Amino acid sequence: MFAPTRLAVVATALLSLQGRGQPTAPPDTEIYLAPLTGSGSTLAVGTPANITNSKGYDNQPFFTPDGTAVLFTAMRDGTQTDVYRYDIASRRTTQVTRTPESEYSPTVTPDGGISVVRVEHDGTQRLWRFTQAGAEPRLLLENVKPVGYHAWSDAHTVAVFVLGQPATLQLADTRTGAVKTLASDIGRSIQPVPGRHTISFVQRTKTAGGLELSIKELDPTTGTITALTAAPPGSREADCAWAPDGTLLVATGGKLYRWRRGQNGWTVAADLERLGLKGVTRLAVSPRGDRIALVAEP
Repeated sequence: MFAPTRLAVVATALLSLQGRGQPTAPPDTEIYLAPLTGSGSTLAVGTPANITNSKGYDNQPFFTPDGTAVLFTAMRDGTQTDVYRYDIASRRTTQVTRTPESEYSPTVTPDGGISVVRVEHDGTQRLWRFTQAGAEPRLLLENVKPVGYHAWSDAHTVAVFVLGQPATLQLADTRTGAVKTLASDIGRSIQPVPGRHTISFVQRTKTAGGLELSIKELDPTTGTITALTAAPPGSREADCAWAPDGTLLVATGGKLYRWRRGQNGWTVAADLERLGLKGVTRLAVSPRGDRIALVAEP
């Protein structure tokens, strides 16, 4: 069997990470940064600014724990992706990883490194760790593959979206390599819930009327899964982000919706199209809740 070209591997990886059915070219996306004011029912989104402003794929924003920078994935040479860092105060972008492999989903680890989903030379997708400077790559979970997304619960416990038919939610221990499958047919959004040491994920349920999406919460200590709420009507992926005050945000249909525990249904937090944003997918909220990063069309 011949080895796939790097571009083919990248296209396949992008396909897998986005849950599509046929390989496609990486989408042309940008990352926008906007101020957040208020909280709960008074949450408001300010004027967004394009912080990537480059042709091609810019995606998967993740705020650093101090809120001063945004890590993201970008394809700048047309062949593979690396991790970049945007410093908010200086408005300067620097490249973090420089490898022949592709790195996706940059996430700050509990020990201060950067974990990524790495597409290895043979196309295998596994979880790796780099230093903050993009050095010393180290494989974290040898036998868990193909990984699509991940979220840390503590210094050694990580929830992973494992690709398959269907995709599964697995909980892994990086010390021992032990892994448990806890849910099946899940969406790509796996998020730590602020202040609760739990992980939210999107459950997909096929019904006679089509596909229903709901947000659920995993307690990694007990393995207990609790239903939180149905996704906003019309959601295709239900990419989620949690504000530090416990407000859950989802973008769909040109609107940003918010939900809090005890609330009956979703309310509109912002009209994203009026803010000049089209096709918003992934979101991230800063640790202080004063900024939001949104992935949208150029």
